[in-house]
Amino acid sequence: MEIDDLVRLRRARDRMDRDYAQPLDVPTLARDALMSPGHFSRAFRAAFGESPYQHLMTRRVERAKALLRRGDLSVTEVCMAVGATSLGSFSSRFTELVGESPSAYRARDHSAAAAIPPCVVKNATRPVRT
Repeated sequence: MEIDDLVRLRRARDRMDRDYAQPLDVPTLARDALMSPGHFSRAFRAAFGESPYQHLMTRRVERAKALLRRGDLSVTEVCMAVGATSLGSFSSRFTELVGESPSAYRARDHSAAAAIPPCVVKNATRPVRT
C-alpha cells in the first residue's frame, strides 16, 4: 500500500472519529479519500483490521457508553445523539460489543467511575470486538 493511500485512510478514520454522529457512509468516505468504495473498504480493513462500518459503529458505541453512564438521556436519545438511525440496529450492535443491552448498561451503577479521570474510563470501557 502506498504512503499516500495510508494518509488518506488515516484522514478518513480521523473523520469517523470526529464526526461519528454525522451520517457517514462508505461512498462518501471513499470519495473523500479519492478511492472507489470497494478499494476503500479493502484498503481500510487491510490498514486497520476492521471495516469502515465496524470502526464507525465501535466509535458510536464508545460514545454511547459515556452518555449512558451520565444517566440523563434515554436509550433512544443516546441512539440518536451518536448518529444511529435505527434503535434496533444500535441496540444489537451495542449488545454485541458491550455484552449487555444499552438499557441494562444505563441501569448499572457507574458512580465508581466518577472518581476516575475520563481518559482512563474511556480506555477501560472501550468496546472490544471479538
